[in-house]
Amino acid sequence: MGEDSKPLLIKRYASRRLYNTETSDYVTLDDIAGFIRDGREVQIIDLKTGDDLTRQYLLQIIAEHESRGENMLPVNVLNDLVRSYTNQAGSVVPQFLQASFEMFRDGQEKVMESMGGGMKVPGLEAMQAQQEAFLKAMTGGMGPWAAGTTSPQGSDDTSEEGENLDDIKKQLAELQSKLNKLS
Repeated sequence: MGEDSKPLLIKRYASRRLYNTETSDYVTLDDIAGFIRDGREVQIIDLKTGDDLTRQYLLQIIAEHESRGENMLPVNVLNDLVRSYTNQAGSVVPQFLQASFEMFRDGQEKVMESMGGGMKVPGLEAMQAQQEAFLKAMTGGMGPWAAGTTSPQGSDDTSEEGENLDDIKKQLAELQSKLNKLS
């Protein structure tokens, strides 16, 4: 396997500075976001404790993009995510998000294939990397691959949780529809 297949190790020092172990230099959150957009996996470890801080920093990158006006997440989706942390839907949400992003990526690949396969769409790879970073941050490594399935199990569409999931499903269906129109 190539060097890009293993995560880029970033160490956080007590001063909160982030150190790229491959290039032996300090990096910023923007640098880390750039690595991810380029398709690179990153792992951020606290040097003193050995704790994995990757999720915390990925969420911080997303929050900074959102605060700069680069709004990718509609408010109703953010509300649904907050609700999922405060009720029992949280056990289904990570798997649902993973399956949804996989469906979205599959749709993108089909659009690319229908456009000639080798044709590059500006920003598509960056968007895919951002999606994966978001997904990793939200699922914490949990996803359908862990359970051997590609769809969430056990959702009860008659409950309030099911209604929240239905809203997300509707939004994803609209996105898929827009992708289909592109082809």
